[in-house]
Amino acid sequence: MSTTRQIAHNTIIQMIGKVVSTGLGLLAIAMMTRYLGAEKFGWYVTTISFLQFAGILIDFGLIPVTAQMLSEGKHERTKLFQNLLAFRFFTALLCLSLVPFIALFFPYPAEVKTAIALSTISFFAISINQVFTGFFQTELKMHLSVLGEFVSRILLVAGLFLLIRFGATFMPIMVLIAISTLAYTLVLLWSAKKYIRIGFGFDRVIWKSIMTKMWPITISIIFNVMYLKGDILLLSFYRSQEEVGLYGAAYRVIDIVTQIAMLTMGILLPLLAGSFARGVKEEFKANYERAIILMLLLGIPMATGMFVLAGPIMNLIAGTEFALAKEALQILSLAVFGLFLGAIYGHTAVALNRQKQTIAIYVSAAILTLLGYLFFIPQYGMLGAAWMSVFSELYVGILLFFTIHRFIKLPLPHAYIVKIIASTTVMGVVLYFFRTLPVVLTICIGGLVYALALFATKAISKETIKEIIS
Repeated sequence: MSTTRQIAHNTIIQMIGKVVSTGLGLLAIAMMTRYLGAEKFGWYVTTISFLQFAGILIDFGLIPVTAQMLSEGKHERTKLFQNLLAFRFFTALLCLSLVPFIALFFPYPAEVKTAIALSTISFFAISINQVFTGFFQTELKMHLSVLGEFVSRILLVAGLFLLIRFGATFMPIMVLIAISTLAYTLVLLWSAKKYIRIGFGFDRVIWKSIMTKMWPITISIIFNVMYLKGDILLLSFYRSQEEVGLYGAAYRVIDIVTQIAMLTMGILLPLLAGSFARGVKEEFKANYERAIILMLLLGIPMATGMFVLAGPIMNLIAGTEFALAKEALQILSLAVFGLFLGAIYGHTAVALNRQKQTIAIYVSAAILTLLGYLFFIPQYGMLGAAWMSVFSELYVGILLFFTIHRFIKLPLPHAYIVKIIASTTVMGVVLYFFRTLPVVLTICIGGLVYALALFATKAISKETIKEIIS
């Protein structure tokens, strides 16, 4: 199977799975927003954001580090995997055990503090998932990760249905979320056992190599988290839990787009890292061009669709009580352009071992965005937070592009970029005129128009489709 077909098959399986799991995730959010209301959904958003803040701080970039190190072939595969798993397990256990105690010092309702302690279990499981996900990316077996997420979402939706039917309170819902996340980890563990021996490894040389690879990413992530999650945390200090709930509902849509961007580049990272490590310039050039085209094919229409259909999307996801979140989602949709640009060149930096050159970008972005949050959130609430999120994503994405582009010195696929923008423009106009139809139907119409426009402009050729299908 050619590289294009391998990537395409893996991407298509992943995207289909992501569409299904995203649909289930949106259904779960729709059930929670309607059942809990804006204030209690704000409790949920504050809980998850607090733990995401802590979780990202201890992320250490282990998904790309795992994929990169396994692709390089410098260490025996099983031994390396077991050391990566042990490193992740014990660092996550140490760091996350402190989170519930730190939460006690924050001015949150008692329910939120209890939920944070309980949800630490979920985030420990998510941390373990990083190593398995990096392994499956290297093996081009991301359908197994998709399966785990699907099982988790089915369990969550079914559990929510039962809890809502029996009138459960906020806390049992948080217990359910923890159980569904653990189920995800168990599926990944069971799936990985077919391909590699599971266990812990404690090789000093490998651990040193992991830390050498990881520390530039870790520093970048620490500053990255300040502008990625600082908005919701500061919003929870200055504004009501109801406004946090509104903003959190809008941000859930952006979170989905972020997952798609990171998962797509996660598929391509082992190919970029492998071709660069072997010094195969033409192969690296082809993979680099594939990454740009694929990410733009996804990112530009997503941003456009969210901007045009923000109102109907929020009504579908969260209900009429969250109508005020429309403007926040429209603003946040502009951040998608920077988000996808950052995903492309952030992952390419890892493939090139140029993480150190990106640290200053994340540090400066964190400082500027944090200052912006402190100034705009008290005055403008969630809209101030949304505009600063747009600034931070565009700032990071653009600077990463210029920084990494200096090292690779490869031309951009300008013809493809123009064709994708033209096709998206046609789609956006159609979405605008059909925006009063049911939103799912409108999205389907927009997707069909976009696909036809891509064929008409020859952004996608018949040969590419035939190769993928075959």
